[in-house]
Amino acid sequence: MDWDTELIKLTLSGNEDAFAKLIDIYRGYVFAIILNFIKDHNEAENVAQEVFLQIYISLPNFKMDNFKGWIGRIAANKAIDWKRKKKSKYREEIIDDTENIMYKEKLNNYETPEDILIRKENREKINRMCRSIPPIYQNVIIKFYFQEKSYEEIAKEEGTTVKTIASRLYRGRNMLREKWRENDETL
Repeated sequence: MDWDTELIKLTLSGNEDAFAKLIDIYRGYVFAIILNFIKDHNEAENVAQEVFLQIYISLPNFKMDNFKGWIGRIAANKAIDWKRKKKSKYREEIIDDTENIMYKEKLNNYETPEDILIRKENREKINRMCRSIPPIYQNVIIKFYFQEKSYEEIAKEEGTTVKTIASRLYRGRNMLREKWRENDETL
């Protein structure tokens, strides 16, 4: 049995340190693949974080064959998705700008009362769940998702490293995901 397989099995049994070792081993490899597609170093770091999150989520389905190739495909696909979204977002912005000019922003920004109510209820639900996790994770989630700050900005504010912020964000997301599932099961 090789080292990767052992670390994968330990990770699947709940050992977070084993997954951290996998990240350390493959960080450079994943980052190089992403940087090949995305020339922006900061964006490549964000996509790499998403790659490792996807690896963690998909690990139970991994068939224990060519781990390096498997994560390489995930990294390439995430980078391609990022490029598509960016291209799509750019096109949407152009279309939105054109529509805003044509319609003077009257018809374009209409929200039904139901849309407003659903958005408000979801925001309240997320805020309640956020308050139920430890403050160290809550602060990072709020700063990243609601205040739209980068890993670097948060690390500077928190007086810690980007790696620590990435770890806190990852753990905080997992806690919120679990709370969301628990909430849905009680309904």
